[in-house]
Amino acid sequence: MIVIGFSVLLAVLIAVESGASQLANVVVTGGMWALLAAGLALVFGVMNIPHFAHGESFMVGAYVGYFVFTPISAYLKENPNGTLQLLAPLVGVLAAMVVGAVLGAFLERLIFAPLRKRTRAGWVMNTFLLTVGLSFVMTNGTTLLLGPNFRGIPRYYDFEPLEFLGMRVAFDRIFAFIIAIAVIALLTWFMQKTRTGRAIRAVSQDETGAQLVGINLGFVHTLTFSLATAMAAMAGAALLFMFQAYPTVGLKPLYFAWYVVMLVGLGNVYGAIFGGFIVALLQTATQQFIGIAWEDVVPTAVMILILILIPSGIFGSEVKGIQEQ
Repeated sequence: MIVIGFSVLLAVLIAVESGASQLANVVVTGGMWALLAAGLALVFGVMNIPHFAHGESFMVGAYVGYFVFTPISAYLKENPNGTLQLLAPLVGVLAAMVVGAVLGAFLERLIFAPLRKRTRAGWVMNTFLLTVGLSFVMTNGTTLLLGPNFRGIPRYYDFEPLEFLGMRVAFDRIFAFIIAIAVIALLTWFMQKTRTGRAIRAVSQDETGAQLVGINLGFVHTLTFSLATAMAAMAGAALLFMFQAYPTVGLKPLYFAWYVVMLVGLGNVYGAIFGGFIVALLQTATQQFIGIAWEDVVPTAVMILILILIPSGIFGSEVKGIQEQ
């Protein structure tokens, strides 16, 4: 309740100081941090993997979004089509989702599944080092293949900003927010209402017990990693108008996703969704009242303070085996 009250107070102060339009930025940014952090928490909660190559999934999504949307945009300049113009960004995001899902499944089967079969000793530390190495490989591999150049777009939509309750919100931001909310809603429904989603939750709570009742651990692990990678890739494509595609574009999103996960509790997927908006509020409030140079400092300081006072996070969570490891 204290956290919710503090968040509401911050939102009111931001609205009074700079107008309601800044709250729209909080909502959009928070939605994307929530999307990234939910995937990160899912991988950690189900697989015990501290995934430090998650930002590279965001990077892959940004590149896919760029290479899919750019030719469509060029075609539309020669052949205007209102319906296609509305759908073109969605095509880029869906393409990023497919590529991300395939990439996630491939990486899990190629790297993590063989390691899991060989040994469970020191699993968290081994996978931490493995994902850090994977991050370097993906970043440098992208630099070799595509070069260090920035690739981006000024905007997805050329429409005038939408005016609503005194706010002027660009259609690009509305699009990104809709994508984030839709994916989060679908993830929640999937985890709560489907048999596969319940199997994922069972593995996160008790892997041995889940295996005893016939749940295929290999399938659950591959699906979990695939889902998380797809979500990060979708975020990268949806935010192409804010984050240009280049090899290290995923670093900042990765940092903020980890801020969220450690703030709310390791492996807490639903807490991560709410935590994304808390971190976005902290960012915006810092920019507004202290200065943009402190944008990364304040969330980091808050995270450190939370870890000192409440090691399990503000919502608390227990990840199987993590304390022992």
